[in-house]
Amino acid sequence: MLLKRDGSIRSRCLSSLHQLLQLWTRPGPWAIPPGWRASSDSRISAQNWTQLKNKAEKQKRQHKRLESIEAGVAQKSAVPQRRSKAWVPKDVVLYDIPTAPGQKKDTSVPLPASYSPRYVEAAWYSWWEKEGFFKPEYQSQQPQRKAETFSLCIPPPNVTGSLHLGHALTVAIEDALVRWHRMRGDTVLWVPGSDHAGIATQAVVERKIWKERGARRQDLTRGEFFSEVWKWKEEKGNEIFQQLKALGASLDWDRACFTMDSGFSEAVTEAFVRLHEDGLVYRAQRVVNWSCALRSVISDIEVENRQLQGHTMLSVPGCPAPVPFGVMVTFAYKVEGEEDQELTVATTRPETMLGDVAVAVHPNDPRYLHLHGKMVQHPFTGRLLPIIVDPMVEQDMETGAMKVTPAHSRADYELGKVHGLPLISVIGEDGSMTAECGDWLQGLNRFLARDKVVSALKEKGLLRSMKGHAMVLPLCSRSGDVVEYLLKSQWFLRCEGMAQRALDAVALGHLKFTPKFHEKNWSTWLSNISDWCISRQLWWGHQIPAYQVPVTQSRGLEKDENGVLWVVGRTEAEARKKAAGILRKPEEEVELVRDPDVLDTWFSSALFPFAALGWPHQTSDLQNFYPNSLLETGSDLLFFWVARMVMLGQQLTGKLPFSQVFLHSIVHDAHGRKMSKSLGNVIDPLDFIHGATLQDLQGRLHGGHLDPLEAAIAAEGQKRDFPQGIPECGTDALRFSLCSHNVQGDDINLDVDAVLSSRLFCNKVWNAVKFTLKALGEGFTPQAHSQVFPCSLMEQWILSHLYNTVAYCDQWFGEYEFHCIISAIHSFWLNKFCSVYLESVKPVLSSGDQFQILQTCQTLLTCTDLGLRLLSPFMPYLTEELWQRLPKPDTGSFPSVCVASYPCADQLAHWHNPEEEANFLLVEKVIQTVRNLKMTYQLINLRLPVFLLCLNPASRVVYEEYRDPLQTLSQAGSLKLLSCPSEVQPLTGWVGSRVNDHTEVYLEVKGLVDPKVKLTQLASQKQKLEHKLSKLMAQTQTQASNYQEKASQATQAENWMKISNLQRKLANLDEAMDRLHCLAVIQGTHPLTTDK
Repeated sequence: MLLKRDGSIRSRCLSSLHQLLQLWTRPGPWAIPPGWRASSDSRISAQNWTQLKNKAEKQKRQHKRLESIEAGVAQKSAVPQRRSKAWVPKDVVLYDIPTAPGQKKDTSVPLPASYSPRYVEAAWYSWWEKEGFFKPEYQSQQPQRKAETFSLCIPPPNVTGSLHLGHALTVAIEDALVRWHRMRGDTVLWVPGSDHAGIATQAVVERKIWKERGARRQDLTRGEFFSEVWKWKEEKGNEIFQQLKALGASLDWDRACFTMDSGFSEAVTEAFVRLHEDGLVYRAQRVVNWSCALRSVISDIEVENRQLQGHTMLSVPGCPAPVPFGVMVTFAYKVEGEEDQELTVATTRPETMLGDVAVAVHPNDPRYLHLHGKMVQHPFTGRLLPIIVDPMVEQDMETGAMKVTPAHSRADYELGKVHGLPLISVIGEDGSMTAECGDWLQGLNRFLARDKVVSALKEKGLLRSMKGHAMVLPLCSRSGDVVEYLLKSQWFLRCEGMAQRALDAVALGHLKFTPKFHEKNWSTWLSNISDWCISRQLWWGHQIPAYQVPVTQSRGLEKDENGVLWVVGRTEAEARKKAAGILRKPEEEVELVRDPDVLDTWFSSALFPFAALGWPHQTSDLQNFYPNSLLETGSDLLFFWVARMVMLGQQLTGKLPFSQVFLHSIVHDAHGRKMSKSLGNVIDPLDFIHGATLQDLQGRLHGGHLDPLEAAIAAEGQKRDFPQGIPECGTDALRFSLCSHNVQGDDINLDVDAVLSSRLFCNKVWNAVKFTLKALGEGFTPQAHSQVFPCSLMEQWILSHLYNTVAYCDQWFGEYEFHCIISAIHSFWLNKFCSVYLESVKPVLSSGDQFQILQTCQTLLTCTDLGLRLLSPFMPYLTEELWQRLPKPDTGSFPSVCVASYPCADQLAHWHNPEEEANFLLVEKVIQTVRNLKMTYQLINLRLPVFLLCLNPASRVVYEEYRDPLQTLSQAGSLKLLSCPSEVQPLTGWVGSRVNDHTEVYLEVKGLVDPKVKLTQLASQKQKLEHKLSKLMAQTQTQASNYQEKASQATQAENWMKISNLQRKLANLDEAMDRLHCLAVIQGTHPLTTDK
């Protein structure tokens, strides 16, 4: 182990881990310190200031939380971590019966002894697919069909990679909804697809070509590069679909689409042309976000603003050594004609001063009134720069004078337009300095030029100071590169009008969000939206259908800011015809040059809800399933994807693409950190499904694209988090575990134990159904559920709880409260059916009373059948494997549980019996009290005589009615009901406990417990519990480290629950010790007398 061999190596790794967290695991925009103002090279417009500030403050809190988490992780790394539950690897049982793809699985053979995911998940999916269960055409022909339609599209994953746990959560939620609607009888369409992922795919294929042939993209023609990408897509691109199938996603694969397919490409072209014809797409020269690493424009929401508190060294792509940031450089401009006069300015980007064209001051700043209208001289170019006045200048910040660089700052660009200033670009697309800087800087990397400029200023005596300075550093979320602001001619989409319609849709209630708090974010972002730069300087993607028309004449022609005439057409022929009409010349004489740029990937993704259904053609799918019923995705895609779908959907189709939006939480690791390859905490869902050794996990690190340092740190993270690898849990357990979290609340911290617990639950269900099948025997003929009327009290109790569970599921599915559904189903199976009902009927099944046996068997079958149907949307494989083996009615049976009717509370209302539920609550409290007594005195497996003293006549009647299950479930050797305290006078050598204000229980422990020995043991237990309680109470004090501010609501609630449990255990111990003291003092005296 690296950490054990060398402590210094461990320290370096943890230090590097912290650095990588800063570089690669950025929560987003961070806070702006009080009094901070961006330098002249990083200013933002006034209207966006509040939005950025709020966003930044939020992310500062997130960053502090992340640092706290990482500190905890580092501290724990020195201590060997063990799983909370000891996991013994199970024997893997394989389904080895020859079954052709699409053929139904053989369920005539006996079930394996215990649940094995590989056995259960074999063969089912291909049969579901072949039978057409996932197609709306199948559902529309079913007897339980309804008039309602439910449609949605899966957020198309990038074709480049493999699914991660965030995708798995999306699939688990959407598939549960889809299967629920399908079982309810709705006509359901769930459309699969994948995104061409322009930047990511191009990068992957470029690396592949370089690795295989030593060639760069530029060494190939565009057509040759496209061929390479398509070849790669055919080889690797379908892996995503296979993973979706492994997750059990019931998608209609015949309708699968890829955003670069011919039909989808037609839709993208049509959208661009229509938007251009509507005047919404235009070409303009603007200062844009430029990634020098990608050589492309990126959108505002692809920029991550990182807060620096001062001088900070950061690694930048393309730079051999770390680069200093967060340094404010103050230098002087000499006033022309006045040698003793100078004007000082401050900037964090001194290399841009070569592009300065003016110095601005506030018109009312008394320090500079005498300089109004004068000029300063540029020390390197000799240019004369005017001193301009503008009220936007903040005179109390830094020197009160600011350098104006319109070609490299958005704020300066707007200022330059107002004052008619020239534009001088001094940084090129590759991040090197341009010829405008002079020979001494031309071709030099921008950050190397920074040092050279500062040195030159110092030599000329113009450098006034350099000091650490808090600033916001814009970073490319795609490449980690520092964003450069460059002046470029690009295609833009006007968003203001579309954004207003999107706001109105929410305000009028036509578009609803779950959780509702996202509406505030929606309003804030759309109210401050700017035009969207939709062009990208890539090869892989939808080439913009715009053509440059070389012309010599200029009168009467509508050209862009650079004097270029552009025409847009669905085809080159259409564009040529348009150009010919504009130029009034024959088409054959028109020369066209197509724009080489491609459209932003998010542009095509925004069309997915309707383009995937055949738009712009009026297909039957578009008519039947558009608008979609729902859009479900991660909350991090609210602006990237959801807002753009709504805007373009309304603009191009005249309809909202969906009426409801459900945004789920983001999946983090067990420590609360974002998933990051460089941390080694990114888990492939298939690792949870099939299991993975630590060696498997680390082998992928070294086979990926991480640099050696990242790979080493990631490997250490994996050793700490998965020392024994990841056990095989299966698809159903993963889906169930993901949905068990409150996906509408805080981010989800998923760990291996949570998924493993769900696998253990699968085994519980497995054994319960095996028990039921054994009880039913061969040839059992079931009744229809609506015809089942319970006879015994336990049957009434269990079926009433089953009714409640059905009602809860129906309610919470409609409210997207999946964790509540999971809790209800889990509680029914585990706490009601398995732990109580199954145990209570074992004596009945062996009693020989055929009538009671028949009634019990029918109830067992009813519970397992409906219980499996309730569970099916979350655990499709397990429920299919078990449900297929249940006996079915002679008529009206379904071929699969996935198309069987979902339980309906209205049809089961005759089971609702709240009176018996309340009665059995009394019984359960007695049972629990007896079990607690046995546990306290370590007599769990002994069947001891039990006396039950009850002073309330009504309750005593209930106990009498439930005598048999009470004795069975409390594992009592005998049970005697007493109604008067005098009846317990002869009892000696007994211990007891109070159940409630009218009931007490007593166990005979004479000869089984040595009071003195037991008191010593309990005293030790009490001391340990008191220590835990004291420690936990100290942590949760309001004054302790601002606990209430730092700890999340979920953490606080969890801690208070722990405190409550500890206090309850201590109270039980105190009571037990009191009883033992009595036994020790007066052996042979009954408990009541001793108490007195």
